[in-house]
Amino acid sequence: MTHFPQPHPSRRAARVQLGDTCLAAIRLEDGRRTKAKLQTVSVTGGLLQLKGSLGSGSFVELAFQTHSGPVRGMAEILSPMGKTIDGVLQPFRFVALEDDDHRRLRTSLDHVADRSLFALKTRAFSPVTAQLPAEALNRKAR
Repeated sequence: MTHFPQPHPSRRAARVQLGDTCLAAIRLEDGRRTKAKLQTVSVTGGLLQLKGSLGSGSFVELAFQTHSGPVRGMAEILSPMGKTIDGVLQPFRFVALEDDDHRRLRTSLDHVADRSLFALKTRAFSPVTAQLPAEALNRKAR
């Protein structure tokens, strides 16, 4: 069964920053293919870094690999946000995901969020001496 992601009217979906590590394969409406770096992703869409912009309003098939397995879905390309040294940043919104792809995407997003939360908790329990000013550390060493 196909899942049609719907944004919550009063709350934005949690986004995960991926940086340069996740490549996405894109198949355009006319059958041509291109690649992009998936910068940010959520259950409702994401942000691509492309060499050149795609037509706003275009529908594409988008595929990328996650920790939980491959995700493939249909997406609508939105207006470009800006240019970078390596190309253009262009957002998209998912318009259809198969249930298995939606499950893998959610699982992967939850996994990244859990890792981030763990890192925050780990930093919160760092040794007290790491939080002391340099002068106090110098006095302690004497």
